[in-house]
Amino acid sequence: MTYVHGYTTRETRRLLEQSLILEDLLHTGTSFQKGERVLEAGCGVGAQTRILARRNPDAAFESIDISRESIEQAREVTRQEGIENVTFKQSDLYSLSYKPATFDHVFVCFVLEHLPDPAVALQIFKQILKPGGTITLIEGDHGSGFWTPETVDSRKAWKGLIDSQIALGHNPNIGRRVYPLLNDAGYQVRDVSPRWVYADQSNSSLLQGVINQIIAPMVYSAEKQVLDSAYMKRGEWDRGLNDIREVARHPEGTFFYTWFKGVGVKP
Repeated sequence: MTYVHGYTTRETRRLLEQSLILEDLLHTGTSFQKGERVLEAGCGVGAQTRILARRNPDAAFESIDISRESIEQAREVTRQEGIENVTFKQSDLYSLSYKPATFDHVFVCFVLEHLPDPAVALQIFKQILKPGGTITLIEGDHGSGFWTPETVDSRKAWKGLIDSQIALGHNPNIGRRVYPLLNDAGYQVRDVSPRWVYADQSNSSLLQGVINQIIAPMVYSAEKQVLDSAYMKRGEWDRGLNDIREVARHPEGTFFYTWFKGVGVKP
């Protein structure tokens, strides 16, 4: 599977830093009970894994990803933090080998946006859930990103990221579709809610973290695709990326973005 952000060391750092900045925003309300089995689908480098396992020490997690390199990184991340309630497995989530009704819960974060057919994936997850089991989805919506000061080049660079992901057949705005995806897949939708972040200079550390550790590195990760597509010239791209970074330093700098979190129950 082609991943728009790539598998660089810089991208790994972004994912790990992003998870901690957004921990309370995205993980509040998610808890699993002692002895319950949880599948984390698309664990990547373990950015969310370590948070899930730390916040739910009595649950048993199985975390899978298609990338062997990412699995090894995730295993090392959890080892360094002394986490022992996770096992890792390299697996394509479209061809899982689990028996029906294996898991009490499935957790999927920032994964559906990168899949060619998320609806099929949700059906597969439903098969391996026990009746009454839950699935938690967390997805972003790039169409909800706004900032001040906004320049022509910064907006164009952001659109370049979006267009690069769409060109791969994926959906960078999938957050707004969490409810219909769960509903169409036959889950009983327990809740869908926006989890938005707003930052300005009244909380400069949050603004700097969101811009410099999440947003700017995420846009930068699409550099090759954007320049290869000839959507932007090198000078435009460099100015656009610099303008995004400048939001964190500007006295009037603000940023807003929305993630969506949904919980569905298998009937």
